[in-house]
Amino acid sequence: MAELPIAAVVRIAKNNGADRVGVDGSAILVAKTEEYLGKLVKEANKLATHAGRKTLKAGDIEDEKTCIRLFIVGIQ
Repeated sequence: MAELPIAAVVRIAKNNGADRVGVDGSAILVAKTEEYLGKLVKEANKLATHAGRKTLKAGDIEDEKTCIRLFIVGIQ
């Protein structure tokens, strides 16, 4: 079961140019968004842990290395 609200993800899609999003499309959008966020958090958590922290900070999430790792690993 998805944890993100479908309506919020559909609204983001529409705000970025989608005229309409079907039921099956919205379910896939939610799943892919959750997958991406999960991978992003795992990478950011590595940085926080390396810095001796349990708390994720903006810098951990925005870190260029985190983004590059996600790009190289690929979100499929």
